Amino acid sequence: MIIMERKFITYFEKQGNDYTDDLIKAVSDKLEANKDIKRILIASATGESALKLYGALDEFDVEIINVTHHMGFSGENESDISEEMVEKLEKYGIKTYYGIHAFSGAARGVTNKYGGYSPLDVVAGTLRMFSHGIKVSAEIAVMAADAGLIPVGEKIIAIGGRGHGVDSAVILTPVNSKDLFDLKFHEIIAMPKE
Repeated sequence: MIIMERKFITYFEKQGNDYTDDLIKAVSDKLEANKDIKRILIASATGESALKLYGALDEFDVEIINVTHHMGFSGENESDISEEMVEKLEKYGIKTYYGIHAFSGAARGVTNKYGGYSPLDVVAGTLRMFSHGIKVSAEIAVMAADAGLIPVGEKIIAIGGRGHGVDSAVILTPVNSKDLFDLKFHEIIAMPKE
């Protein structure tokens, strides 16, 4: 017997931070219907979106991990997230991870200097065909798995966007970077149409 589960995707008109609150509501609704998910990753450079997520999900028993930009992303020896925000997030049990971007990293330094592209640029470009936030969601899942912050083989929610705010969320099963093509997307919760 095949059981069909009705799943709805929330679509936003365009990408951007205008939809952060609506995206968090869609994630909350998904958690209400799917109690098996125990971990949520969110890409939040400044920590503001992670803080909003926590405020909206306090009734759920989930671990939230914030993934921010690596040091030097915006400027030499600079962090996009303040130490005060990291401490504030920690008070709420939210870990913050800084790390090399899984789909660019040191390869970006090579292509910036010598031109061309790396195979990971193709992976990133393919995922961006859905949305920049979908690419970020997959990328932070690989980063967090490689850092040992989430287990591989367990469904999680990953949330991403572009610039400020978040506009995309998925349910996926993360993998370590060495197993990149075993990463599985199960559901798109929300994404921009353009």
